Amino acid sequence: MVDIGAFIGQIFIIILLLVVAIFVVVVIFRSIRIIPQAYAGVVERLGRYQRTLQPGLNLLVPFIDRLRPLVDMREQVVSFPPQPVITEDNLVVSIDTVVYFQVTDARAATYEIANYLSAVEQLTTTTLRNVVGGLNLEEALTSRDNINGQLRLVLDEATGKWGLRVSRVELKAIDPPHSIQDSMEKQMRAERDRRAAILTAEGSKQSQILEAEGRRQAEILKAEGDKQAAVLRAQGEAEAIEMVFGAIHHGDPDDKLLAYQYLQTLPKIAESPSSKMWIIPSEFTEALRGIGDAFAGRAPAPDPSRAPSPRPRPSSAGGAGTSAAAEAVAAAREAASAADDIASEAMARTPGLGDAADDPR
Repeated sequence: MVDIGAFIGQIFIIILLLVVAIFVVVVIFRSIRIIPQAYAGVVERLGRYQRTLQPGLNLLVPFIDRLRPLVDMREQVVSFPPQPVITEDNLVVSIDTVVYFQVTDARAATYEIANYLSAVEQLTTTTLRNVVGGLNLEEALTSRDNINGQLRLVLDEATGKWGLRVSRVELKAIDPPHSIQDSMEKQMRAERDRRAAILTAEGSKQSQILEAEGRRQAEILKAEGDKQAAVLRAQGEAEAIEMVFGAIHHGDPDDKLLAYQYLQTLPKIAESPSSKMWIIPSEFTEALRGIGDAFAGRAPAPDPSRAPSPRPRPSSAGGAGTSAAAEAVAAAREAASAADDIASEAMARTPGLGDAADDPR
C-alpha cells in the first residue's frame, strides 16, 4: 500500500523545484540586458538614476534596477507641418521646416525634458516667427541661408541642456498667399518681357550699327576707287594731251592745215541733239579766206596778234594750175560769202547773238 504522505511530499518537492527553476530563469532574464548599437539605456535603482548602459551585454540587479526605454543616439530628421508666419509687410506665409538633430546625452534627454521632439517643434516655430517677422516677403524668399543659420544657432543653444545637438535647420517650402503668387508671376512675366524687349532692341541696334558701318566702309572704298580711277583717267588724258601737243609741235603745222581742221570741227559742234543754238564764230570767214588764199597760191593776211613766220611762198606752175587756183579761190570766196550771209541771218533772228559773235576769242 502506497504511503499518501510520502507521495504528497514528493509532489510538493517537485513543485518547489519547478518554482525555483522558474525564479532562477526570471532572475537571469532580468539581470542580463543587451543594448543594440547606436542606442543607450538609462538604469534606475530604486527609482533613482544609477547609470547609462552602453551598447553590448550589460548586467543588472534583478528586482532592484529598472531599465527605462532605450534612447536612439542616431541623428534624426523631423519634418514639422506648415506653420503660418506673418512677415514684416503683414503678409501671411506658410513655412515648412526640417530639423536635423542628434541626442548626445541620454540622461539629459530623459530627465531634463519630458518630450524633446515636441519641445524642438515648438521652439522651431517660435524662433521661425521671430526671425521671419523682421523680414519682408522678398527678403524671406531670397534669404533662406540667413534664416537657416539663425534658426540653427538659436535651437542649438536652447537644446544643449536637453542633451541634444541641432546640426541643421532647413526651410522646405515658403508658400505665400495665392493672390501674392499671381502678382509675383505677373511681375516675373513682365520682367522677362522687359528683358526680352531690351535684348531685341540691343540686337537691332547692333545690327543697324554694323549695317551702317558696312555702308560707310563700302562708300569709303567706292570713293577711293573713284578717286584712283579719276586720277588714272586724268593722268591718261594728260599724257594723251602731252603726246598730241608734242606731235603737233613736232609736225610744225602751218595756218592752212589749222584752218582746214577748224572747218572739219565745225559740223561736229552742230551734231549734238542738245544744241538749241549754233553760234558761228567770226574766225569762220577768216578760215575760209585762208583756204582760198592757199588755193590761190598766196599766204593769208597776217594776223596782227601773231608774229609773222618766215615760210617760203609757193610759186605758180603754169596756166592750168593758175586756172584751177582761180576757180578754188572763187569757190572759197563764195563759201565765205555764204557763211557771212548765214551768220548775219542767224544774228538777225536770234536776239543777243550779235554780241556773242562779236565777242573776241
